[in-house]
Amino acid sequence: MNRAQLITSIHKKKSLLCVGLDTDIEKIPKHLLDGEEPVLTFNKMIIDATKEYTIAYKINTAFYEAQGLKGWEIMQKTLEYIPQDIFTIADAKRGDIGNTSEQYAKTFFKTYPFHSITVAPYMGEDSVKPFLQFKDNWTIVLGLTSNNGSKDFQLQACGDELLYEKVLRTVSGWGSPENLMFVIGATRKEQLQHVRSLLPEHFFLIPGVGAQGGDVATVCENAMNKDGGVLINVSRGIIYASSGRDFAEKAAVAAKDYQGQMAVYL
Repeated sequence: MNRAQLITSIHKKKSLLCVGLDTDIEKIPKHLLDGEEPVLTFNKMIIDATKEYTIAYKINTAFYEAQGLKGWEIMQKTLEYIPQDIFTIADAKRGDIGNTSEQYAKTFFKTYPFHSITVAPYMGEDSVKPFLQFKDNWTIVLGLTSNNGSKDFQLQACGDELLYEKVLRTVSGWGSPENLMFVIGATRKEQLQHVRSLLPEHFFLIPGVGAQGGDVATVCENAMNKDGGVLINVSRGIIYASSGRDFAEKAAVAAKDYQGQMAVYL
């Protein structure tokens, strides 16, 4: 999915919502566990309930890899079930020496045809460039995260700037706003403004809304650009809105509520 198609989807649905399918088999409703593929059943019902309101789904691959071969199969079936006009993210945080990154890129852009993948930039340009070689696919690079450990490296001085600022400035030169996004945490109002001033054209994938303390208004008022420019991820606040048999209905209600909050800004 290219940038123009993504922007069209945003304005058509009046939404910036990305639903995180970080599905933990220990947290899904207990009545599903009697079925043959409870995680897949759960995912399909969540997708059916929320696809009207979301422009993206983010699959955190760790929750599927942990289940071994069966988990990879469930991830593939989940990906295949997502409508083609909805943006898909492999939240895999890959990044290694160049020839290994090439294989990761083939894995998540060809074998499992996601539109995008999250990447860790610590090993530098040659570890990120292989992901950028695929037309109409996106590389989403970790920029500034909202976890407590972000201060250990990201917020440390690096010359006359902070390390995360150097990462954003440097990595943005490896691609373009057509194929590069950045992960930017949602809980820092001033930093959202600052990052947008550094990267006025790029899209941001913004986690941290909902259970982690971020809110839609803060993100939209401080990080949007003329194209929308943000994908606001919500995982637990939607997929676990209920632990009962009404989980899909409650997920739809939560997704519609988030979409409504976003529509005000679109």
